[in-house]
Amino acid sequence: MDAKNSILSLRGVKKQYEGAPIPAIEDITLDVGYGEIYGLVGENGAGKSTLIKTIAGAIGLTDGEIIYKGGKLICKSPAEAINKGIGVVYQEFNLFPNLTVYENIFFGIEIKKNGFLDRKQMIRKSQEILRQLGFELDVTKRVSALSPAYQQATEIAKCINHNVELMIMDEPSAPLTEKEVGKMFEVVRKLNQSGVTIIYISHKLNEIFDLTDRISVLRDGHLVHTFRTEEVTEQELIREMVGREITEIYPEKDFRSGEVILKVENLTGAKVHGVSFELKRGEVLGFGGLVGAGRTETMRLLFGADRKTGGTVYINDKKAEIDSPTDAIQNGIGLIPEDRKQQGLVLNKSIFFNCLLPSIGKYSRSGFIRFKEARSDIGKLYDILKVKAVNQGQLVSRLSGGNQQKVVLEKWLLRDCEILILDEPTRGIDVGTKQEIYQLIKDLAAQGKAVIVISSEMPELIGVSHRVIVMHEGKITGELKGDEITQETILTLAS
Repeated sequence: MDAKNSILSLRGVKKQYEGAPIPAIEDITLDVGYGEIYGLVGENGAGKSTLIKTIAGAIGLTDGEIIYKGGKLICKSPAEAINKGIGVVYQEFNLFPNLTVYENIFFGIEIKKNGFLDRKQMIRKSQEILRQLGFELDVTKRVSALSPAYQQATEIAKCINHNVELMIMDEPSAPLTEKEVGKMFEVVRKLNQSGVTIIYISHKLNEIFDLTDRISVLRDGHLVHTFRTEEVTEQELIREMVGREITEIYPEKDFRSGEVILKVENLTGAKVHGVSFELKRGEVLGFGGLVGAGRTETMRLLFGADRKTGGTVYINDKKAEIDSPTDAIQNGIGLIPEDRKQQGLVLNKSIFFNCLLPSIGKYSRSGFIRFKEARSDIGKLYDILKVKAVNQGQLVSRLSGGNQQKVVLEKWLLRDCEILILDEPTRGIDVGTKQEIYQLIKDLAAQGKAVIVISSEMPELIGVSHRVIVMHEGKITGELKGDEITQETILTLAS
């Protein structure tokens, strides 16, 4: 592939953020051909997000140049980029939640008639675009009322309405169910068949192999290799991504049964109906089920984030009154939520601030915080978890998704919780970081901690859990142990 036959070419592209000791990306040279589905993979912190933002006009280059359709690309904003035919569908959707679907699709390019907005025409055209994608959707609904799949469809429709010729899709399957992922694949292929070139970024390598023509691997801000998809194996791709051989992603299970630390009886809330279970020290207890089964809602009730209408919780055989997250924390429970950005982190604050937040009391004496001790303890965990950041003062908003997840883990490890709940702990995270988190889960259990894992990824649930509880419509439908924990049995109980 060369620049002449490419819709997009990068030549020696570099971006170094102010104050950062090393560039986020450096000397990136690649070509994306007209009509390709081009895969981009790499660990969290490899530079994928920075690369996307340079193409989309969200950040400027430090060095190098970008060529688009044969000419030098200069975009000072994403609005300029989309007007030139480059659209991005981000993992965190870039929509206005309080506006309707059609208002989002036509934002900035509204149709007017006699000086007034022609809403009928915009509604009709929005419906046409969505039907072409295979979606029947009430476009007068507010985006905030839509499921993630329909929000994604709205984001794609917005790009199509701007006549994009190059679409960048960043972890598009992360918020979707398995059924919705299948639908999304159909949409990607339809777009490609209609002439849209696609750069597809995902940590799910099965998607990369199913969809793409070629794959480029980023590692530590550098482009290390580009493969034709049919000429590389998954193991070779992983080795290029992480710089080392990964033979087993899940550590060997080693469970020595301890005493019951948590007992839940008839826990009930808006979407949870009489849930009862026990959790032992040293155990990893998985919760399986389809989206909407009530797993997350159960844990939010247990953590005091939502109001329960019934049920009793015992910790170490003593009744625990948990009516708020503060109560839960004081009872030794930590929750890593499904939505780390909205519920797990304060994005505009530092790593240090986020880690210290639940543990301020632990480091306070006579009204003063022992900052030196806190920084030392956070630093030790920072090294253990291999957080890629400039220092503890870096804003978490400037971290990759995987490193943000590590900071959420770090803040609860600093608190030294006896019971740790992990809700979709590896969503949007690369294979190398996944392995590190799975090993950490095993190590925590080996130390006598009790761990609950909610996961929609079957191999993950099976790979880390000593026991699996399956839910359907807010109720427990079964409990599996040992060889009973298979994908078939989980799906049977889940449905």
